[in-house]
Formats: sequence, C-alpha cells, structure tokens
Amino acid sequence: MKKMKKYIVILLMGILNTHFVFSQNKFSDRLFANYEKYREEKIKNRRFNHVLVDSLLNEHRTEGIFKIQKVGESIQNRSLNLVSIGHGKTEVLLWSQMHGDEPTATMAIFDILNFFASNDFEEEKKILLDSLSIHFLPMLNPDGAEIFERRNALGVDINRDALRLQSPESKTLKRMRDSLDADFGFNLHDQSRYYNAERTSKPATISFLATAYNYEKDINEVRAKSMKLIVDMNKVLQKYAPAQVGRYNDDFEPRAFGDNIQKWGTSLVLIESGGYPDDREKQVIRKLNFVVILSALKSIATKSYEKEAISDYEKIPENDRMLFDLKLKGITYQIDDKSYILDIGIDQDENELQGEDFYFSGRVVDQGDLSTSYGYEEINASDLMLKFPEVYPKTITSEEELMKLDVPKLIEKGYLFVPVSEEMLQKEYSSFPLNLVSEDFKVKKELRPGIPANFILYQGGKVIQAVINGFLTQPENAGQNVLNSRSYY
Repeated sequence: MKKMKKYIVILLMGILNTHFVFSQNKFSDRLFANYEKYREEKIKNRRFNHVLVDSLLNEHRTEGIFKIQKVGESIQNRSLNLVSIGHGKTEVLLWSQMHGDEPTATMAIFDILNFFASNDFEEEKKILLDSLSIHFLPMLNPDGAEIFERRNALGVDINRDALRLQSPESKTLKRMRDSLDADFGFNLHDQSRYYNAERTSKPATISFLATAYNYEKDINEVRAKSMKLIVDMNKVLQKYAPAQVGRYNDDFEPRAFGDNIQKWGTSLVLIESGGYPDDREKQVIRKLNFVVILSALKSIATKSYEKEAISDYEKIPENDRMLFDLKLKGITYQIDDKSYILDIGIDQDENELQGEDFYFSGRVVDQGDLSTSYGYEEINASDLMLKFPEVYPKTITSEEELMKLDVPKLIEKGYLFVPVSEEMLQKEYSSFPLNLVSEDFKVKKELRPGIPANFILYQGGKVIQAVINGFLTQPENAGQNVLNSRSYY
C-alpha cells in the first residue's frame, strides 16, 4: 500500500511538472506571437537618450499602475529613475545601460512596461504581481547614452566601480540593491556582435552568466539559483534562436557589480545581447529580451527554475569571438608575381556622429588561415584573385558631376576611389558608393590587418565583385549594398 501511494505521488508530481512546462512554453510562445502589441514605437533604434526615456516614464506615470521615483542623479545631473510594480515578497531588481552604448535591454524594458500596462495576460500578470515586487532601473548611465559611449562622464566604467563607488550612478545602484535586499538581480548588457557560440558559426545572440563571487568560483545557494534560472531561460530561447545562446566567462572580477551583487546575497543573472543576422539595430534581440525576461520572472514567481539541474548550466556553449562581418575564403593574392592563398576577415566598424547617427568604416581584421572563424557573410573565393583598386584619373568638382558617373563601369575598370575637390571632402564618409579622395591620394598596396577594406575581386581577368569600405558587392549593385563609403585625404 505504501509503495502504491508513493507511486501515485510521483505520478502526480510528474503530471504537474509536465503541465507547468507546457504552461511556461505556452506563455513564452504567446509573448513571442503578440510582441508587436507591446513594442514601444517611440524607440526605433539603439541610439536614443535620456530625454526620450524621461518622456516615456512620464507617460507611464499617468497610468497609475507603476511607482516611479527619482532615486539618484548622474554626474551631469540627469535623473536616475526606479520603476516598480507588484506587491509580492520576492524582490527582483533589473538594471540596464550601465554602459551607455548598450541599450538593447533598455528598449525591452519599455516593451515590458507596455506589457504590464495592457489588459492582456491577466492570469499570468496576477501570478507575477502577487509573488514578486519588480523594480527597473532602465538607464543607469544616461551621460554615456547621450554620446553613445561605454563609460560615464567621469570616464569610469560603472561595472568596475562596485568597491570604490566613485560615481553617483554606482552609489545609486548599490543603494537600490541594499534597500530592496533584492532576491534576484538582472544585470542587462550588450556584447559585441562578433561573439559566436563556441565552435559554431552561430552568433551568440544572447549570452548568460551566473557570476562568480570568489576566485574559486564556488557554488553556494545564491549562485545555484542563478544557474538554475539561466538553464530555464536557455530552454525558452532555444525555441526562437536555436544554438545561438552562449555562456559568458565566469572568471571572478572583484571590482564588478555582478560579481559583488552575487557576493552580497542577490542571485544574479547577467544577460549580454550580442548579434543576429541582418539585425544591426538589435530589434530582433530586443524582442528576445522581452520574451526571456518575462519568462524568467514567471519562473521566479512559480519557482519552476528550482527543478533545473545545475549541470545543465555548464552544457551551454561558451562565448567565443570568432565572427567577422565578411569572410573571404581561400582568395588568391599575389606578391612579386607569386600567388598565395589567404582567408580574409573584415569588420564594418561603427563610428559615432552627433545625434543618433553613425557611419561604417570597413577594415581588415585578420588574414591567413581563418578556418576556425566564421562570417555573417561568407564567400568561397577560391576561384577569385584579390587586387587593390585604382584611383579614377579625373578630379570631380561638383556633386552634380559626381552623380553623373557610371559607378558599375568604374568598378569594372578597377576604380574604387574618386578624386574630388577639397570642398567635397568635408566629412569622413559619403553616401556615394565609391570612396572620395583628395587629388594627391595614393593607394597603399599592402595587405595587412588594420587597413581599410577596399578590394577588387577578379576571375579570369574580369571584375566579378568588389569590397568597398568592407561591403561586398557586384558592380551593378554597389549603390544598394554599400551603406556608406569613406573619404580619404
């Protein structure tokens, strides 16, 4: 009889667990399917500032469901605001953009606020708000965000200021963690789009870390909760970005907030938003943040993460940095009439402009045997020869004259540089698909990492493709594929 009762209990537990997994999957699937209803339309790209954030918070103040309070100021006197909702016993603190140029989760936070302000998902929201008290610091480094820079106005990396607390932003975060005595913390960041999931061509679209709290990387109850929660979050993400989840290096950094917050007793989850194909502005990744953060909050509220195995945390592939924007595989390159076979890795770096804009500068990052590396865009160039381009022999003196040039024909003749008059070289970049140069510009014909990526790709003496400022294009498509060219003096 006892054996029969034990069997029934085990069976019921299994049924309940199966029901919950189905319920959690259904929740994340519904979030994913209905995301556009909650997407904050006033944030359209990654470059936005405190003025917009402040105006959005003022709109949410009128809804009456959030408690929004100023909890500090940045060095340049921009407000730091805490947005709170829920009345549960479990305290959860989420903060974003402690690095000013890492705004993906900030976008997602405003999508999440719209979710809570909606009339949808009433059953799930009741579970969350009855069990949790949720607190958001949407933009911890508004001064850095103003110029889209990592550090604050003091030049300090806030994430390395957990001990000295030199900056007012650091002091605010520490005070919030301590005053709430937060049970869970979400440290929300962006990482380079060039990280990939270990030994794969897949970008590490989202990477997780259960931060270490000592050099030995011990696992206590606090850190174990972080690991189990991450396992649960990984399962959610695998449905929408399969094999594109990474695990960040867990070496202990004694100055870092994540490591210390774990040490201070808050189960800390670090989320790093990386890259996704054709998603420079990280709008797809923004959606994934929205889904996985809300799914994690439900997991905390229902304590479903507790059933996960810590060993599954270690099975998440580590982050690796082996991605390029463009990889040319096995191209032929000549020196003194001798042919050599090279792989070439090219990145399209972003350069900040005033306001909410930037331009690209393509450069060679690495060359040689890059067989262990990958590219967002890859071509098998084994039948192609790389040559340096030439300078068009005529100087252009007006925009009107420039627009009359036949760009495809110039590329087919090997010209990627057009000399222009001095007044036409006022900016570092151009919307014209060929590079603009001064009259005395000379092409340096030496292939080395670090040089601008401007090449002609030949097959049997005929121009097949070109790389212009890091962008691969066929001659006839240069106007569409080259997002901007460069100006050289």
